[in-house]
Amino acid sequence: MIGVRHKPIGPLGTWGGHIGYCVRPPERMKGYATQMLHEVLPYCKSLGLKRVLLTAGDENVGSVKTILANGGILESYVTSPNHHVMVGRYWITLTD
Repeated sequence: MIGVRHKPIGPLGTWGGHIGYCVRPPERMKGYATQMLHEVLPYCKSLGLKRVLLTAGDENVGSVKTILANGGILESYVTSPNHHVMVGRYWITLTD
């Protein structure tokens, strides 16, 4: 599953971002998330977005690797209010 938030507002603008995705546990570590994110970026660009924000907790190594594999650049860390973990904020610039 992958979803695009056209304009993340409120808490999603801080620790949610433009894109959220999930791969069911038996299918993880097979590259699906990396491919899904890669394929949704042109759609984000078609919406007029110049860059997209994604977030991931440091403990979620697979998600961090997925974001980095798609050109994500770490901007900063914020603390998740619900889980009290550090969440990395990554930006992916959408290019031609």
